[in-house]
Amino acid sequence: MKGSVSNPYPGMMKESVSAYRIYGDGTDHEGDIWKSFRGKKQGEYTLKEYEAIPDEYRVELIDGVIYDLNMPTTIHQQLAFEISIKLREYIRQNKGLCMVLPSPVSVQLDEDDRTMIQPDVVICCDREKILQSHVYGAPDMVIEILSPSTRKKDMGLKLKKYITARVREYWMVDPDKKKVVVYDLEHNELPAIYGFEDQVPVNIFAGKCQIDFSEICSYIEFLFEKE
Repeated sequence: MKGSVSNPYPGMMKESVSAYRIYGDGTDHEGDIWKSFRGKKQGEYTLKEYEAIPDEYRVELIDGVIYDLNMPTTIHQQLAFEISIKLREYIRQNKGLCMVLPSPVSVQLDEDDRTMIQPDVVICCDREKILQSHVYGAPDMVIEILSPSTRKKDMGLKLKKYITARVREYWMVDPDKKKVVVYDLEHNELPAIYGFEDQVPVNIFAGKCQIDFSEICSYIEFLFEKE
């Protein structure tokens, strides 16, 4: 089935995100590790506070707001893994310089101290942006696997951030609806919508690379049956 431009996701551009529930407003915490949070509130946090958060907490920082990230499901993990493998195989077969970086990967999207995001998969073709600790600046492509806890943020706030940062392509893979929403941000304002039975072209590679979601789904179908 060819990707269409109809949009089954009403309210895609709305900014609606869950509050960061671990640290709240940054007060009433014990120990030295929490000192940098005191006196600050959401919208005022920087990389200093972000980097002070213990590794066992999965969070991201967007415009000074810290967001809690739930642990991904096995379906979420397998989709990200299989997509990453297929992208990497294409790049290597064609002797490309682009790098596929699956989660966990930190991206300092705006090149400032107020945003550090955690996408599920990124492709970065400018190796100067790839540091040992994170990606500095906008990658060429970002893929997010939607989940109930991140859906609104991925479809609203993050979409706006990626557009502003000039990410070239953004995919939202929806396991619940078995859809792939593809934004070719270089050429089209409206998304193309594909099903999990489709081969989805990668626009940054001029469509020469296609991800066969029917093949991926046949491999992990047993996980969907356990829901």
